Amino acid sequence: MPETGSDRAVTALAVATVGVYVLVVAGATAAIVDAVAACAAWPTCGGAGLSFDDPQLLVAWGHRILALAVGLLVVWAAATAWSAGSRRVRAGLVATLALYPIQVAIGASFALYGATPLLAGVHLAVGMAIFTGLVVALALLLRESYHGTIASDAGVERAMADDDVGGDPSTPTPGEVPSATGGGIRSTLLAYVRLTKPRLMWLLCLVAAAGMALAAGPSLTLRTAVTTLAGGVFAIGASGTFNHVLERDLDRRMQRTADRPLATEQVGVRRAFGFGVVLAVAAVAAFASINLLAAALGFAAIAYYSVVYTLLLKPNTVQNTVVGGLAGSFPALIGAAAATNTIGPAALVLGALIFLWTPAHFYNLALVYRDDYARGGVPMFPVVRGEAATRTHILGYLAATLLAAAALAAVAGLGLVYAATAVAFGTVFLWTVVALHRRPSRAAAWRSFHASNAFLGAILVAVVVDALVL
Repeated sequence: MPETGSDRAVTALAVATVGVYVLVVAGATAAIVDAVAACAAWPTCGGAGLSFDDPQLLVAWGHRILALAVGLLVVWAAATAWSAGSRRVRAGLVATLALYPIQVAIGASFALYGATPLLAGVHLAVGMAIFTGLVVALALLLRESYHGTIASDAGVERAMADDDVGGDPSTPTPGEVPSATGGGIRSTLLAYVRLTKPRLMWLLCLVAAAGMALAAGPSLTLRTAVTTLAGGVFAIGASGTFNHVLERDLDRRMQRTADRPLATEQVGVRRAFGFGVVLAVAAVAAFASINLLAAALGFAAIAYYSVVYTLLLKPNTVQNTVVGGLAGSFPALIGAAAATNTIGPAALVLGALIFLWTPAHFYNLALVYRDDYARGGVPMFPVVRGEAATRTHILGYLAATLLAAAALAAVAGLGLVYAATAVAFGTVFLWTVVALHRRPSRAAAWRSFHASNAFLGAILVAVVVDALVL
């Protein structure tokens, strides 16, 4: 199929968006290594040539060369997209083009007159504004150019159900309540394990580990780390179990969840509730053995997911995923509190990153199971607002997540490993979201869902490596 003008324009804007993001992250890295000190002239570094023996000078030259290349890329993207988009798209492009020379002037003043915290903040803010302008233009162009809806694809939906939490190859047809599975100690133990939603644990424990690493750095003790992660496992298990108890009737109405242990009556309600209480007590006790702030946050996390999200938000508001995303931010705060008995700026930014990432992540899954959520009467965003609006919001929240990742680099002083990871995996995530707009399908939504997991997992590992090892 030949590429259309809209296809070329979308590709150009997506490439320029990635370029600006690389520049924003590179700028944060340049500020961290104080590259201005090695290059106090503009536009070149005076008599200081490019040298691989001086990391500061190398970063300074690299940042300026990159700024020139990205500026040309932005101009090319604007020229390519100008005739393909509407007046609103062109307005976003004009705003971006107007801000870029301002950003260059601020960068020049760094070298000529020295950097101040205020000027550094303005420089980062303008860079983020340029990135936002490109994302807005890209989102508008995608919305205007591609209007497809996700067609039914039973094969892909079955494959997704197999991989998702609670999925099973023998997922029943809608409206059918499966019978309880066979007895036996092994099957009963597996049912209790499924109540804890174990596939959520690795990512949330990584969030807690990143929170600890950012707060304590190399001074983090093994006892604190192990106890905090153990408490996190208990807290996640308790939250998942209470969620199963409270949603057992809803689970029976939805194809994706109809095989869960309480929906099939493989585990009784009282036993499951008691199991959840035991896990919650164990979680709070583990956190309390470190400090009371961690214990209070652990209790709040369980209550928020089990009561606020499950009972109040999920069945009653289309913003359930957005507001409920705060539950995923708690491990970052718990990790910081456990490590230092306080919550610093880095932990707050990490928590904000998780909060913004959640809709960009989960809305992909909601697109695939849109009909299932509609049958269950759950007001998920695709059910209420439609698929096109959902895809636009995925892109918007992804952009906000990427900006939060750049802000984390600046606030926490993270280095090249984190910067390279955020750029590489952020680019992949962005490209899968653009592909979801161009050719909507369950397979495309699933790829975007996996890309979101890979992005967050990779940058959390990078945070731990940068903070603890490098």
